[in-house]
Amino acid sequence: MGKLKILLPLLVLGLLAYGGFRAFENKSANDVRVALGTLERDRVTLSATSPEIITSQPVAQGTHVEAGTLLVQLDTTLQQATIRKLEADIAQQEANLAKLHHGARNEEIRSAVARADTARITLAESQRNYDRIDAVAKQQLASRADMETAASRRDGDQSRLQDADAQLALLKAGTRSEDIMQAEAQLASTRALLATEQQKLANLSVTATVSGILDTLSWKTGERVSAGAQVAVLLVDNALYARVYIPEPSRAAINPGTKLPVHVDGASAVYQGTVRWISREPAFTPYYALNGSERSRLVYLAEVTMPAEAGNLPAGLPAQVELP
Repeated sequence: MGKLKILLPLLVLGLLAYGGFRAFENKSANDVRVALGTLERDRVTLSATSPEIITSQPVAQGTHVEAGTLLVQLDTTLQQATIRKLEADIAQQEANLAKLHHGARNEEIRSAVARADTARITLAESQRNYDRIDAVAKQQLASRADMETAASRRDGDQSRLQDADAQLALLKAGTRSEDIMQAEAQLASTRALLATEQQKLANLSVTATVSGILDTLSWKTGERVSAGAQVAVLLVDNALYARVYIPEPSRAAINPGTKLPVHVDGASAVYQGTVRWISREPAFTPYYALNGSERSRLVYLAEVTMPAEAGNLPAGLPAQVELP
């Protein structure tokens, strides 16, 4: 009887241990029916387009923002100066083009007519002086040098009259079409350059491209960023999904659009998720999905979109997806 009292507790402990072992064994056998992973959100990375100093960051990390909200402001001093220079160039080119279209003013034409008349009168006087010296020379009363001087003056006045007449004709003819086309092309080029520089100015104000949570500000106010450097990261609204690893035995039954139940640690509800993407190439099992009998099992990375009612869950929570 004494030995029975001693053996009975040992027998009970043995039965409990055996039952626990069978429960663990059954659980391990059923692990293949569950895909493990974490909740994630789509991330939008915003970068700087110019190497400038950050002058302000009006929104704190962790704040929910709407699309268009200013997140990071870079220094605009140099870019604004470039734009003012181009605006001045455009004003000058527009004035020049208007002048070409309008042609010469009446006052300019009258001035050119007066210059031509003066040149004509001067030429007539030079011609009379030459004729007088020529007549005297024929009587051998004037030197050859006097004749050459008079002829040179007459020829010079003739050239000046021709030039004045040509200038008058040019003013009356108006602007050549080729000159107008060249001025128009130059103006269009400067306007296009101004539009480019204005876009560069706008890009110095880094705004949210989608609504979501400002997850990261990568730099501090006062620091100079390099072109292409990440300055902010947004976690997109309504883009919560479970990033899980599908075991190889279940891969054939799962495709984009497949509905799967999703369990989230700390949440009592079971969410109905939809597979939006699954990798075609296998990968080795991640560290948190390993157990003693499955270290070499291959898995397929998948993304399971969560329903709207799960939208308030934070990213990073462990998730388990039931497999078919």
